[in-house]
Amino acid sequence: MRFRTLFLFLVLALTGLFALLNWPAFTTPTTLSLVFGTIEAPIGLIMLGVVFLMGAMTLAYLIYVQGAALMETRRHGKELHTHRELADKAEASRFTELHNFLNAELRAAAQMNADTRAQILTRLEQLEQRTRVALEDTGNSLNAHLGELEDRIDHRPNGPLRDTAAH
Repeated sequence: MRFRTLFLFLVLALTGLFALLNWPAFTTPTTLSLVFGTIEAPIGLIMLGVVFLMGAMTLAYLIYVQGAALMETRRHGKELHTHRELADKAEASRFTELHNFLNAELRAAAQMNADTRAQILTRLEQLEQRTRVALEDTGNSLNAHLGELEDRIDHRPNGPLRDTAAH
């Protein structure tokens, strides 16, 4: 128990013990003035009743305050739980958005990679074709020059050059 509760019970117990030890004085009738009249009553019992009534009211107030605090704590707990769920949903939504974004970016990168590869392959085929054509043209040109040189050598006025070492 808390210190306040123990202290309250101790005060009530001491008040009860005091009333028990002084019971004859508490029950002695006395003339009491009530502003508008007088009555004959035991003032000790009236004061004891007032003390117990105030104690009961204080106890009821403490119970009310504790109950209100518990209810407020419970309400805050529910709000925190609700906010935590909303935060979890928002985080999951962000993860989903990030996942979708990354998938879209990866697909775009893969598509760009495929497009680039296709362009490179097309360009390589074109270069290969041009190289073949250039090689054929060079070969044809070389053959034409060789043929022209052979014709010149064959039509020389002295005749073709012969290998003198072979004769």
